[in-house]
Amino acid sequence: MKQKRPIVALIAFFSMALMYVPSIAVAVFSVNDAIYGLTWRGFTLRWYQKLIQNEYIIDAAINTLFVATVSTLIATVLGTALALGLYRFPWPPSCHRLFDLVINIPVVVPDIIMAVALALAFNALRLLSKTFDMGMVTLVVAHVTFQISFVALVVKSRLESLGPETDEAARDLYASSFFHFRRVTLPLIRPGIIAGAMLAFTLSLDDFIISFFNHGPDSITLPIFIYASIKRGLTPEIHALSTAVLIVTAIPIIIAERLTRKF
Repeated sequence: MKQKRPIVALIAFFSMALMYVPSIAVAVFSVNDAIYGLTWRGFTLRWYQKLIQNEYIIDAAINTLFVATVSTLIATVLGTALALGLYRFPWPPSCHRLFDLVINIPVVVPDIIMAVALALAFNALRLLSKTFDMGMVTLVVAHVTFQISFVALVVKSRLESLGPETDEAARDLYASSFFHFRRVTLPLIRPGIIAGAMLAFTLSLDDFIISFFNHGPDSITLPIFIYASIKRGLTPEIHALSTAVLIVTAIPIIIAERLTRKF
């Protein structure tokens, strides 16, 4: 029997408010006809119309989607391969612990540390090739660097939940390695791969610090554009842009959550 504890419900409500009230406030201001101040002057969508007409925002949005899509595809392939290699190969226990630590480091290390480390690495690589001049290439590589860990962790958890029984059954039926991967392993881990890809895509869309340290003049993303605009003062267009980014970011998270819950 569940006991009613008002204090627990109050804390839960307060926690939810802390998470979502600021975002709701930004969404409300994005449809407020007032240019300045907190006064409500009526409902309007003109700030969203101005977003569509702003070529700088359109360019930043294209850059953001390009970087997120390309980096997610690369990170998904590499992260899935990494998870399969860690799970399938009979590594010694000490190696398993070491690899788990290495995978978790990009997840827990402060973004500013990784951003500076990547910037220094690109400065060194630039001496070898101009490919690593700050721009789209460095931005994609920087995003892939931190996305791989998230994909690998999600896919690895999916593999561990399946257990070795399916692998053993497939081998008992004389399945080749390629057939086993294509018809057994891949369909079973597909929800984990999609969930990891959606998580990586969301992280790429929202990333600011790593992008800020590793972008070029022609690779401005939406978070960088919002940061530069806020320094000149908050406007309803920034509220509308922030709301649009929030909505686009929420969609992959919802898809990933649905997939992980279903499977």
